[in-house]
Amino acid sequence: MPHIYNKLIIKNTSIMTNHILNQLYTILQERKSYTAKNSYVASLYAKGSPKIAEKILEEAQEVIDEALALDANPDDPTLQKNIRAEAADLLFHVMVMLSHHDVPPSDVFKILEERFGTSGHDEKASRNK
Repeated sequence: MPHIYNKLIIKNTSIMTNHILNQLYTILQERKSYTAKNSYVASLYAKGSPKIAEKILEEAQEVIDEALALDANPDDPTLQKNIRAEAADLLFHVMVMLSHHDVPPSDVFKILEERFGTSGHDEKASRNK
């Protein structure tokens, strides 16, 4: 059964339309017309999915490293700041990959909305059928 918050998300589509990830996606799409010399994103596009994937893995490892450091020092404000920055870097590079393949964030949001309120165990089990 869908969770009550699912209805709030669907009804409030203006929030999702103006979401920062949608704004970023628009800019990333525009960068496709730039040269690799003039744009970091265009340079990633020019190198293709393997280079973008490399950046995603690098940023994911940095998030993990900060999370593990936070486990040892949960009140360290520097580590808290670092994990936020690394998570933003990770999201950015995931967005570059999605944009590279013309997958708008709304497509991802839709999947998240469909899964919202569903047990992770149930959702995973449904993929194995």
